[in-house]
Order: sequence, then structure tokens, then C-alpha cells
Amino acid sequence: MTLLEQWRKKAYDEKANKGDLQRLWTDYFQKEKNIYAELLKNPDEEVKGTVRELADKYGIDLEIMVGFLDGINDSLVTPNPIETMEEDTEVSLHFDKELLYKNMVAAQADWLYGLEEWNDIFSEEKQKELYLEQKKSGTIVKGPRIYPNDPCPCGSGKKYKKCHGRNS
Repeated sequence: MTLLEQWRKKAYDEKANKGDLQRLWTDYFQKEKNIYAELLKNPDEEVKGTVRELADKYGIDLEIMVGFLDGINDSLVTPNPIETMEEDTEVSLHFDKELLYKNMVAAQADWLYGLEEWNDIFSEEKQKELYLEQKKSGTIVKGPRIYPNDPCPCGSGKKYKKCHGRNS
């Protein structure tokens, strides 16, 4: 079983004791927040190392590091081979700042996109712009409702019910 499979099996185990799962995630979220706070202090520096080296660098268990790598992977400039990585796999935490911020918003992780370190990276206006951009990207906008007696939008001049609104 790969490291990622082990992490996911433990973190998403529906048969696990709910209290144990809650403690796991509470611990994970705090450690995740600390790592991001550290990374955001030097956002242009590429942090690299093996999975084990990075776990040691941030003072966390290997499985928590695997979970972190799983979470950040979609925000990286070059994704890591998380599906097949082992302890000695070389990985990078070189993230795209805007993409990371938007992904934090998409995950509704206010404890992450609300980190004060973002203030040194993006202005308040830019943070609001990225936030709204991400929120709008998930919003479905419906066109105006067409009623049966309205003119057909195809431009035929017929009523909608007699043109494209017909039941075939």
C-alpha cells in the first residue's frame, strides 16, 4: 500500500471511531496551518526535499506530511507524484500563489486563506478579488426564463411554443 493510500485509508475511514477521526483532523489542520504560515513567509522560495526530510523539517509525522502533500498538490507549479511517492521520494512545495489562495477559498479553509502572512503577498483588494473570482467560478448563472408565448430566441419571429419550445 502506498503512503498516500495509507493516509487516505486512515483519514477517510468511515468505520473509524468518530472521536479518533476528529482528533486526527484537528491535529492535522493545526499542523497544516503552521506549515502554510512558514511557507508563506518566503513565498518565492522553492522548498524541496524527500517526504521524510520535509516531515522532519516541519516536525510532523510522515503520515501528516503525506496528507499535506495531498492537499497542496493541486496548487503546485509542478505536481508531485503523490500516488506513488515513498519516504525517499524527492518532492517540491513550489506553489502558485494565486492558485493556492483560490484553492484555500474553494476548500472553505478560512483558517488558511485568512493567515496574516497573505497580507505581505497580496493587498487586501487583491485578496478580495481572488476570493470573489473563486466564489464566482462555482456559481451557475441561468439565462433569462423563456415563456411559451415569448418570441423564440432563434429569431424566427414565431412564438417559442411554436418553434424551439415544441415537444418533439
